Amino acid sequence: MIVAMRILLFGQTKDAAGCSEVQWSETSPRDTEELWERLLHEFPALSRQRPVIRLARNGVFTRGTEMLEANDEIALIPPVSGG
Repeated sequence: MIVAMRILLFGQTKDAAGCSEVQWSETSPRDTEELWERLLHEFPALSRQRPVIRLARNGVFTRGTEMLEANDEIALIPPVSGG
């Protein structure tokens, strides 16, 4: 099965990766930990921000390790400061 993932990057994550969106096609589902491994491999500058970045899967924040499914939309959400 091919899993297509759309990964959206905002704020600091966009700056670190040098793009606002990544599209990946995989031959098997991946979980959120494997997703992070690949993100950090392709965009090493994200490693400094990793501890504070939240993942959202299809508009809902993830908790722990979750399996990813075909056509999931993943968003990397940096910390937001208010004022």
